[in-house]
Amino acid sequence: MNPRYPIYVISKGRWESRLTSKALERMNVPYLIAIEPQEYEQYSSVIDPKKILVAPFSNLCQGSVPIRNFVWNHSLSLGAERHWVIDDNCRDWTRLNHNQKPLVNSGTIFRVMEDFVDRYENVAMAGCQYFMFTPRKTAHPAFTLNTRIYSCILMKNDIPYRWRNRYNEDTDISIRVLKDGYCTVLFYAFPVNKMPTLTMKGGNMEVLYKDHEAGRLKMAKSLVNQHPDITTIYRRWGRDQHLVDYSRFKHNKLKLKPGLVIPDVVNNYGMEIKIFDEPEVDPNAPKKKPKKRSQQPGVTVVSSPLEPSIVDNLTELPSLANYPEFGFDTETTTEPLLFDRKIVGLSYYLPDGKKAYVPIRHPGGGNFDEENVRR
Repeated sequence: MNPRYPIYVISKGRWESRLTSKALERMNVPYLIAIEPQEYEQYSSVIDPKKILVAPFSNLCQGSVPIRNFVWNHSLSLGAERHWVIDDNCRDWTRLNHNQKPLVNSGTIFRVMEDFVDRYENVAMAGCQYFMFTPRKTAHPAFTLNTRIYSCILMKNDIPYRWRNRYNEDTDISIRVLKDGYCTVLFYAFPVNKMPTLTMKGGNMEVLYKDHEAGRLKMAKSLVNQHPDITTIYRRWGRDQHLVDYSRFKHNKLKLKPGLVIPDVVNNYGMEIKIFDEPEVDPNAPKKKPKKRSQQPGVTVVSSPLEPSIVDNLTELPSLANYPEFGFDTETTTEPLLFDRKIVGLSYYLPDGKKAYVPIRHPGGGNFDEENVRR
């Protein structure tokens, strides 16, 4: 199943990487990639020319705003009620399901999001949360309302706005629609794995962000100038960032279209999670170096900083009562639901340098008594 509304990938200087294009090709999702005319030869050498939409301008030094408005108008010429506009540095999409994030291999997720927002008359923008903001150890809702939509955006075509300025255009237009009472929907159910800003060559790197530090500050100041009532600048992770207070929009409520009846059944749109067997190993292929960490059958390493080669061999359990603080980590079984998993072992690191792994439920044996470990 593919999306109902047209998908536009906006791209500049990235015909070699073309991450989003490659991802959509793998998913068999139809799309158009919007570029400037001076780069047509490069893009057409690696992408089907039928998928290329050439803008009537070049190097306006206004960031991605002109190309965003160009594809908006193009979608209107098609008679579309909405359109997708996606950055060109998205590696893939996933399905957040029981705290797992398997890769998606079809365009069904776009149709799911479209059908959801089309239930309501006041959803101006919708999109996917970033993969990096959906950690597996945290419970997430399927979606959240009334916040910034970015990078993978489903835009309502008849709203009285257009993209503007050079920086933070996605945050700016999100705030404008929210201030006028519209809703935005950010889907956690389908995280998009997008490369972080300022980490890939091409795009607006050379035009807007030659000096990364100065570029960050310009971005933050630009948004403060546009929306001083809800935006401030603060220092985080060693750089200037803008901070938007979206709490004032919590009263923007979804308005169901008149007469619409939502069926009280689960619709997975034919999607299912498949587990593929590991491919057969070619006996003539070069052998890979063995992993340092051995793994018992049925045990998944959630995270552990301690490799067996650097931990102490335990013959008896130490007392940790005299240590006010120490590092601690676990290994678990592999049930699909995070909360169904059982701890099979733990590791610790003490301030005096002592460190060890303590197995308690390893199927291979060698376990310490669980009750003693708990004490």
